[in-house]
Amino acid sequence: MSTTAEHGRPPGPHPKPDRSPKQDRSRATRQRLLEAAVACLAEHGWAGSTVSVVAERAGVSRGAAQHHFPTREDLFTAAVEYVAEERSTALRALFPHGTTGDTRAVVTAVVDLYTGPLFRAALHLWVAASNEDQLRARVTELEARVGRETHRIAVDLLDADESRPGVRETVQGFLDMARGLGLANLLTDDTTRRRRVVAQWAALLEQALA
Repeated sequence: MSTTAEHGRPPGPHPKPDRSPKQDRSRATRQRLLEAAVACLAEHGWAGSTVSVVAERAGVSRGAAQHHFPTREDLFTAAVEYVAEERSTALRALFPHGTTGDTRAVVTAVVDLYTGPLFRAALHLWVAASNEDQLRARVTELEARVGRETHRIAVDLLDADESRPGVRETVQGFLDMARGLGLANLLTDDTTRRRRVVAQWAALLEQALA
């Protein structure tokens, strides 16, 4: 009986096959669906964002969409998780070396994320979850996780020492303020007032965290 070695190949484990084109297509389809779901939520809200609408925007069939996400709730909670990951990635990408010592830049970056389309999409899902029992539990759990991650990033970027009394609450107050500005921005362009608020919060944080 011949062995592998006799045929000129050293014995040992076979290399893992590369990812198949089918897997690549599936991954790409899922990504398109998530991006389309986020865009639909931001533009049309929950009521106007059906699976069919998302599938059409993504350029896939409804059946393909349901293969990846069997229910509407599955699709949109996955979309918000995607939003959360994108928000965290975007924030860290702005400051790849961590804290910069520039409190104003950090405050501006966080507020810009909360007033952008990613957060707008998340807000629409929150509103929908307030009236949908099945969706509420999933979104509540997800947002709690997102909140913890955002808080950790803010602490890192601000170089905040949470062992000091009041520092944790100060950072959380800043994030609550940023969310409030995001909510206000849904109705009107609040850019001018927002600049003044950002400047004031940067000054307050520098004083509180010094």
